[in-house]
Amino acid sequence: MRRFGLIGYPLDHSFSKDYFTKKFIREGINAVYDNFPLKTIDEFKNLIAQYPELNGLNVTRPYKSAITGFLDELDAKAGSTGAVNVVSIKNAKPELKGYNTDIDGFVLSLKPMLDDSTRKALVLGTGGASLAVRAGLDMLGIDYSVVSRHRAKTGLSYQDITGDMIKDYQLIINASPLGTFPDTGSAPDIPYQSLKKGTILYDLVYNPGETLFLIQGQAKGCRVKNGMEMLIIQAEKAWDIWNS
Repeated sequence: MRRFGLIGYPLDHSFSKDYFTKKFIREGINAVYDNFPLKTIDEFKNLIAQYPELNGLNVTRPYKSAITGFLDELDAKAGSTGAVNVVSIKNAKPELKGYNTDIDGFVLSLKPMLDDSTRKALVLGTGGASLAVRAGLDMLGIDYSVVSRHRAKTGLSYQDITGDMIKDYQLIINASPLGTFPDTGSAPDIPYQSLKKGTILYDLVYNPGETLFLIQGQAKGCRVKNGMEMLIIQAEKAWDIWNS
């Protein structure tokens, strides 16, 4: 039996195990998918040694960048972003190669919402998911600014985002974990009262389906989308990689 899984910490919010388990049953695939909550990325080597039958892994926060130092090779997208969300495991050594399917998942799920008026995006967060979002925006030709809790990282902190400033952005993306189950009462600290009607609010969080970020955007007439479609697209692309 082939084995796949997800690494990260914590993993209570993730739907990946449920998604792949149902996929394997539905399609008659002889495989299992497990959650592997690693409290530190240093536990990764022991995981690989403990489960020699592993064929592939998904990677979620907070290890999408840190995992790169444990891999033998990165594909072009993972190498250019410095973030990995899929690992293929081959041969007895084993050989570990990192990929980033988050980029395609983000682009393909966002694209139907865009038109020629979408010129500037505000990206909230600076982790591995944010790196994939920024790569996707580059592919779409959309200029962006990045907001961090610490101004030194990006030049913009949440304290810098004024009501007047936020009106300049047609697309706002939550690439942070804020609002993820079980912390459903949190949201990025932006001036929601100044959002313009028609602004796109895209949340990479998919559990819950309606985050506080999206709820506050809807109240101002914004168009909103969560990360569920992105999850499905990137998962199917991961499956293609594991079977290539």
